[in-house]
Amino acid sequence: MSTLYYCHTDSPVGPLLLAGDHDSLHFLSFPEGHKAFGPRPEWAFSEAPFAEVRRQLDAYFAGTLRQFDLPLTLSGTAFQNRVWRLLATIPYGETTSYGALARQLGTPNASRAVGAANGNNPLPVILPCHRVIGSSGALTGFGGGLPVKKFLLRHEAEVAGVGDPQLSLF
Repeated sequence: MSTLYYCHTDSPVGPLLLAGDHDSLHFLSFPEGHKAFGPRPEWAFSEAPFAEVRRQLDAYFAGTLRQFDLPLTLSGTAFQNRVWRLLATIPYGETTSYGALARQLGTPNASRAVGAANGNNPLPVILPCHRVIGSSGALTGFGGGLPVKKFLLRHEAEVAGVGDPQLSLF
């Protein structure tokens, strides 16, 4: 296995941890929340592998990028990888439910499994798990914390010019 590198990049939700190799991004972590984590002892600090990731994240937060185009490494189960790749197809500024994703995967009774996979997404924002909400419209858990999820959804709704009545409730 190749060496993993890491760096932090500033964002409106705090410094984001980026980790990957010279070929692809493996992890993105928020500064807070129940899924936040720091660099692992075996990782080496280097900003060089992340120039394009940082450029695209800056453009996303500036409202000029709606779809990331980055090489990614996903190290999950086959089911998790299917869920994570499906997240990238959720349109910018829109939301969907765990049940809808399960149906898209051809496993209509697997909404809880989709939720578990969504909760283990190693690349939030890039693979937009924040766009997945409960079937009732409720904002459900988010590894970076619900305030970050609300921020991301509001940001996208404003940039896309779509009024999401669900967001006005929060």
